[in-house]
Amino acid sequence: MNTIAISKTEYKELLDKKLRYEYLRQILEEDIFSPPVVRSVKTIISNFKSISKYNFPFLKSLEKGLKRSSYFRV
Repeated sequence: MNTIAISKTEYKELLDKKLRYEYLRQILEEDIFSPPVVRSVKTIISNFKSISKYNFPFLKSLEKGLKRSSYFRV
């Protein structure tokens, strides 16, 4: 078996890249592109409002975008 010596900083960098890759791989294994279960724009907007993290302009923009989507037209 051959031995390769690398510096600690290079080792930490490689380890960090590996951990990031593993994290992304785990995320991509999930079905992240599945459609939302709820198709009601009003329900989605009210859920976002209840979190109290989003400002009014963002919520209006989200509502406008959801109303444009053919998926949410029921």
